[in-house]
Amino acid sequence: MSTTETKNICGLKKENFQATVQGKKTDLFILRNKQGNEVAFTNYGGALVAIMVPDKNGKPGNVIQGHDNIEDVIHSPEPFLSTLIGRYGNRICKGKFTLHGKEYQLAVNNGQNSLHGGPTGFHARVWDVQRINQQAAVLKYNSSYGEEGFRGEVDIWVAYTFTDDNELIIKYLAKTNKKTIINLTHHGFYSLAGIANPTPTVDNIICQINADYYIPIDKTSIPTGEIRFVKDTPFDFRTPKTIGQDINADNEQIINGAGYDHCYVLNKKEEGELSFAAKVIEPVSGRTMEVYTTEPGMQFYTDNWADGYKGQNGATFPRRSAISFEAQHFPDTPNHPYFPSVELNPGEEYRQKTIYKFDIEK
Repeated sequence: MSTTETKNICGLKKENFQATVQGKKTDLFILRNKQGNEVAFTNYGGALVAIMVPDKNGKPGNVIQGHDNIEDVIHSPEPFLSTLIGRYGNRICKGKFTLHGKEYQLAVNNGQNSLHGGPTGFHARVWDVQRINQQAAVLKYNSSYGEEGFRGEVDIWVAYTFTDDNELIIKYLAKTNKKTIINLTHHGFYSLAGIANPTPTVDNIICQINADYYIPIDKTSIPTGEIRFVKDTPFDFRTPKTIGQDINADNEQIINGAGYDHCYVLNKKEEGELSFAAKVIEPVSGRTMEVYTTEPGMQFYTDNWADGYKGQNGATFPRRSAISFEAQHFPDTPNHPYFPSVELNPGEEYRQKTIYKFDIEK
């Protein structure tokens, strides 16, 4: 075992992530801060496979769901497990949209809809990685013209930084040579109690979301077009409450999402500001996570479809054992002209910054 591996607290091994996929080398990369905490990822889909942060007793634990080898990452029962998402995070109705007066047809992979960029979106691509230092790395990918049906050739850079304050900062930059649509996000499956066999449910996690409005969906999880006030609904997290309190409510929207799987319209003073989006507290471990983002929306997902499949280091992931806070523009925006635009033109830059900050409840 190499010295690097001996020092790893996540227990993952580089050689288990080393393969040739799509003609490129895959590997395991570990960011380590001055506190000795770790973020580990592979360049296949930019998948996070460990976030090692301490609980209230100082004991480190892995708070993100993933796999411990490249084969399981590639063939995961959850293809978007803690990966980068693109070109379009969330759903597009029937995979169709019109741009420049022309209709485009995307790959369909979620019933009749396109989800998260299609079956071979950014989650299923090998990214080039440049290490910046021990705490930061940049992933780069070139998305070719017509990939999954999208217009334009797009260059994407994503920077992962793990600060000494236990903040995972994800910055995105994209440029295109033709007018196109883009909506990038990261689909982290967070389990603040720590992954285990089985990983505990998220029901007792206390959650706050800084949003007065959310976007209702139909039975196929496509926005109805309405933007609805959260007051007097199960979707009101403006005051902290447990996730389990209303997750099984007799409510059409909860039924449509099989739990929470909805985009929140984040409260913003101005467009593009980096502002507080959400906070969760895991009462047993004492761990907390705060989310800050420049994006107008955030998909809140409670892992409603997991079935207990196996993850890294012997962990298993039952239904509702993780939460996702996917910072993004709204679902199906190209078909709802009054939603904030997702169009990107040549000469423009797509930029996003999202922070996941881990701490202990004092």
